[in-house]
Amino acid sequence: MSALFNFQSALMVLLLLICTSAYCHQLFPAFMDRKKGSPMWGILWKCARIGERLSLYISVCCVIFAVRLFIGA
Repeated sequence: MSALFNFQSALMVLLLLICTSAYCHQLFPAFMDRKKGSPMWGILWKCARIGERLSLYISVCCVIFAVRLFIGA
């Protein structure tokens, strides 16, 4: 089943997108800030902002998903 039709997989993809964007923004801040006006880079820039500002909640969600994956539920 694709991630579009499975809610848990869609949440996992969204969390990974937020975490990856925040990490890339930490490595290349000037590049992402310069490109935030374009549609694709703008979405990644917004995901990076979410990851930076809500990092505690994002990390808790990542831990919950990791535990669920480890348990196999």
